[in-house]
Amino acid sequence: MQDRNDAPQVQGTQEPQAPETSGTPEKTQKIMNVPNVLSLVRMALVPVCIAAILYAPAWFRGVSDLRLRTWLVCLVPTLIFIVTSVTDMLDGKIARKYGLITDFGKFVDPLADKFMVFGLLAAILCADLYLPIRPVFLWVAVIVMLRELGVTSLRLVVASRGVVVPASWWGKIKTVTQIVAIVLILMEPALIYGAADPAGSWNLLADGRLIASFAMAAMTVTTVGSGADYLYHLWPYVSGKK
Repeated sequence: MQDRNDAPQVQGTQEPQAPETSGTPEKTQKIMNVPNVLSLVRMALVPVCIAAILYAPAWFRGVSDLRLRTWLVCLVPTLIFIVTSVTDMLDGKIARKYGLITDFGKFVDPLADKFMVFGLLAAILCADLYLPIRPVFLWVAVIVMLRELGVTSLRLVVASRGVVVPASWWGKIKTVTQIVAIVLILMEPALIYGAADPAGSWNLLADGRLIASFAMAAMTVTTVGSGADYLYHLWPYVSGKK
């Protein structure tokens, strides 16, 4: 969810330079370093997490205790998603700290991020367990996807002009908020289990989907905010004013 050069506080431009043909040959980049392996692991875990979201109810159908079954159905995909998210946080930090940034990493890291975000959103939309929040979550997913595609397009245009786009707090807040929100949404069926009154009276926590509603609202606000921050800082380069 967070690229190795995520979010916009434009520091300036760099004039493209012609490659040097004389002198010592450029050192060949090592593709299979730790950050790139973490990105590949993240890509491999995405379909596993999607399968867990969609098929965990069938996997644990034999568990007789309904409360335990509900927790297992929610907890397994959540743990896989947390591990996937940790690889997203580590690869960029390791690459920058130890100078392991490669062209392959610049390609595979954002690609793995898009796989993770789009895959998880689609899985939650398709899973029957999260049917009650589907009408609202559909619009949240559309906003997140449009933001990701829009920002990616902006960065491609700006990068072609040699603009350095370092990390900002908006990008970091957006990433953390999305991770926390998805964890809460995945776990909500287990967290609200038994919250409904057996007599059938209305309960805000159970019937109102309060946890998921708060998570979706936070995800939407930070997604729109970070996208607007990108647009504000980078649009002058796209419009030709800079």
